[in-house]
Amino acid sequence: MRLVVQKFGGSSLSTAEKIHRAARRAIRAKLDGYRVVLVVSAMGNATDDLLALSSEICAEPPKRELDMLLTTGEQVSIALTAMAIHAAGHEAISLTAAQLGLYTDSVHSRARIQRIHRDRLDQELSCDRIVIIAGFQGIDISGEITTLGRGASDTTAAALAAVLDADQCEIYTDVDGVYTADPRIVPQARKIDQISYDVMLEMAAAGASVMHSRAIVFGKKYGVPIHVRSSMTDGKGTMIMNETSGMEEIVVEGVTLKEDLAVIALNGVSNQAGLAARIFAVLGQNHILVDDIVQNIYDEGKLANISFSTNASDAPAAQNLCQQLARDMGFDGVSIDKGVSKISAIGVGMRTHTGAASTMFDALAKAEINIKNISTSEIVISCIVSNVDGARALRSIHDAFGLDKIEPRSNQINEIP
Repeated sequence: MRLVVQKFGGSSLSTAEKIHRAARRAIRAKLDGYRVVLVVSAMGNATDDLLALSSEICAEPPKRELDMLLTTGEQVSIALTAMAIHAAGHEAISLTAAQLGLYTDSVHSRARIQRIHRDRLDQELSCDRIVIIAGFQGIDISGEITTLGRGASDTTAAALAAVLDADQCEIYTDVDGVYTADPRIVPQARKIDQISYDVMLEMAAAGASVMHSRAIVFGKKYGVPIHVRSSMTDGKGTMIMNETSGMEEIVVEGVTLKEDLAVIALNGVSNQAGLAARIFAVLGQNHILVDDIVQNIYDEGKLANISFSTNASDAPAAQNLCQQLARDMGFDGVSIDKGVSKISAIGVGMRTHTGAASTMFDALAKAEINIKNISTSEIVISCIVSNVDGARALRSIHDAFGLDKIEPRSNQINEIP
């Protein structure tokens, strides 16, 4: 029997009416012959409200207790969604991560899924129930409650779809798909019908908030098609799927803006083999997420300046660690720039077409936007710019690549109603 995993975000569950709408979608899929697993986030702004309340109680709340607090939001959602399905005359059951058996490592606030037991899922599905799972949360081997990071209900859904060998994973949100840029910043941004796992992964990592990056990793690894679509309409959304030959026809498929970053520079580091490894090992052991890394060699190869970007929320801890490393390793010092953003152009067409970098840099030059750092990969070009220039840079690059004018590819989606 076919199976679908449907995930509903907080904005799609913010009122009783929206919860009933989500319930009706799940019931419709069941009546169409699918076994249905729902993954839900906390209602509306519930997580933000809990975070605000925690900050009133404690300036730096312990991460264990923060996980304990934040997971209550999803527990409310699963119970209410199950009630809505029961009210419509169908069987449903709500399960927390602990009841399901979704195990993670022990890193509070950023846990990673280790394994998912499917015995309880199979049991409930065999009883013809719609199973509703709390997203974003897990438990470690000792039974401690963990969370997977903000927005990670997507990851819960994709992981469940992989474990259950689902026909499709549907991500319901308040937008009708993935766009060439954030439409709140670039009004002429265009919805993308099909996008490869690789491009979507890069867009998510570079700031596109529509999907959690680890969800794309699960989708790609296990070949699960992911359909991002609106919870408010029945229209087709964006299918995230394996790359096709036609995808290389478009050089750049999307541009993203990642705000609230900081660049930390380690100055006067001795250019010796192994020092960089020691530096980034310490950062990794302390769970600091490192993004772009730039190294400049000078003084006839004897010294180097090493800089890296990280989330602004991680910057104080990263700066303290680097200052301790400066004392221990004897390099000159540490500086930090907190007011930066990253702008990225992404597309598999860069593998077979030239000129993307010059187009991007020319657009920023014409907009009189200074570039602080540049990094590239096979399908991504990224620039660090000042926060004040971020939105303007996004619009300039979107226009330069003509992303509002590219004709969409045919969208051959085996759609679940």
